[in-house]
Parts: sequence; C-alpha cells; structure tokens
Amino acid sequence: MALYFIANGPMPTTAAQAVVTTGTSIKTLLQVKPSATIALKIVEWGVSFDGSAAATPGKVELLETDVAATVTASVANDIVKYDAAALAGGDPTTNLIQVGTTSTGYTSSGEGSITAVRMFEAQLIAPTGQYVKQFPLGREPVIQVNKFGRIRVTFGTAVNAYAYMIVEV
Repeated sequence: MALYFIANGPMPTTAAQAVVTTGTSIKTLLQVKPSATIALKIVEWGVSFDGSAAATPGKVELLETDVAATVTASVANDIVKYDAAALAGGDPTTNLIQVGTTSTGYTSSGEGSITAVRMFEAQLIAPTGQYVKQFPLGREPVIQVNKFGRIRVTFGTAVNAYAYMIVEV
C-alpha cells in the first residue's frame, strides 16, 4: 500500500504552503476523491489556524459526503508521494486519486447539496490552535468509491488555515 500527503493548496515551491481562509458559513478546506475502483484510507489528518487571539472555537469536521463541493482542482504535483511504494507507483492521478473541480481539490466556492454524510470526527478548535490525528492501525476511516472525503470548517470570524490528509491506497 502507498501513502500520499494532500494539503489544502498547490505544492509549495519558492513560497510557503498556501493557506485557505475560513468563514462564517461551512467551508470545505480540502476534498479528496478516490478512483472509480479503489477506496482510500485516511491514516492521518490535521488542521491549524493563524488567529492572533483566542476566541470562540470553530467547528472542524472530517467526513465523507455523497456530493462534491466545487473546489480549486489539485494536480498531480500537489499530491505528495509520501513513501517508497508511492514513489514507485507513478502518477497517482492516473488511477488512484481523481482530481478536478468536483474531485480532489481545496478552497471550496460551493458546498453542494449534501444528502448523506458519514462523520469521522468533529472538533471545536480555537482560532489560535491546531489539531492532528493519526488513526490506529486497522481503525482508519475509509473514503468509499464515488464519495468525497472532506475537511470542512465554520468559524465566527475568518482566519487562515492549513489542512491536510495522509491517505493510503
């Protein structure tokens, strides 16, 4: 099995990883869609915020939905081959992870009309805080074929965020 790191922005080159601004309504920071034939396991996920003062915590969710958000599409270079199996596996967008504005991407501009959700985790996190979760072996949530894994947030006021998932295929 191969591991891939997917963040909420384009691959950083000469600049730091891009942040995504939250808001006062639900916003998907990162969306991941598996291939049409292979599910993905989420082995780790995390989020951090750059608020300068403690305030009311924001709602942060890791979930699977049946409807895509409209996102900025990730490309092959945005998906980091995390281990030796991934490095040997070639382009993950060929048959492992779908990319596109209604597939894997970041910074949603529309949430879609969701009719079904499997909630993997929900946290209240301060705008000055961070959260990282590595799932125990054998207890990792799975993003099913034709579904969408999302990290989404709702805050009282906008703050910038980093979000990521490490998935196993």
